[in-house]
Amino acid sequence: MQGYTQITGMILKAEPIGEYDRRVVILTKEMGKISAFARGARRQGSQLMAATNPFCFGEFKLYAGRNSYSVSEASISNYFEGLREDFEGACYGMFFLEVMDYYTRENNDEKEMLKLLYQSLRALMHKSLPDRLVRAVFEIKAMVLNGEFPGMPESGEWDDSTKYAVSYIVDSSVEKLYTFTVTDKVLREIRQIADDYRVRYLDREFKSLEIVDNL
Repeated sequence: MQGYTQITGMILKAEPIGEYDRRVVILTKEMGKISAFARGARRQGSQLMAATNPFCFGEFKLYAGRNSYSVSEASISNYFEGLREDFEGACYGMFFLEVMDYYTRENNDEKEMLKLLYQSLRALMHKSLPDRLVRAVFEIKAMVLNGEFPGMPESGEWDDSTKYAVSYIVDSSVEKLYTFTVTDKVLREIRQIADDYRVRYLDREFKSLEIVDNL
C-alpha cells in the first residue's frame, strides 16, 4: 500500500548505496524489522545524514512505495553518543545490533525485542554495570523472548546465586533487567551459560563478536 507511515524504531544497520544514498535496517515497534532507503543521506548537509546511523532511536516517517520503503524524515530522541565515545561499549553495542538483526523479522511483533535492545544499550553506558554482565543478560533474555532458552543446564554444579540470577533474568520484565550486580564467580558462570547456549542455538558467526571476545 503506497503512502506515508510513521514508525518508532532503531537503526540496526546502514550501508552506502550509489553515490549519496543509504540503505538502512530498522527494528520498529509497529512493523518488526524493515529495510528502507534514505535518499541523499550521505550528501553533505542532509538532515538524514546523522539520523540514519546505527544506534539512532526515534521516529521515522516512511514512504511506502510499490516495492520498498524510503525514509523521508527522522526525529531522533537518542543517538547513544556515549557508546560512540567508548570503544569497548560500542563493540558490545554493535554485537547487540547484529543479534537483533539475526533474530527479528518483518511483520513480527518485535516490541519486546526493541525494548530489550534499547534498555541493553542504556545499560552499557552505566559504568557501575560490567559490560560482560550486560552482554550475558542480553543474550539470555533474547533467547527467552524467542522461546529458545531451555532453562538452567542440567550438567555442572552451579552456584545458588547463579541459579537465582538466571531465574531473575528469565522471569523479570525488560525494564527491571539491569538492576543487579553479581560476584566475579557468578558472572563467570552466567557468561558460560550464555556462551554455551548461543553456540548451540544461534547458527551464525557474528563479525562484532570476534572483536568483543578479544577485549
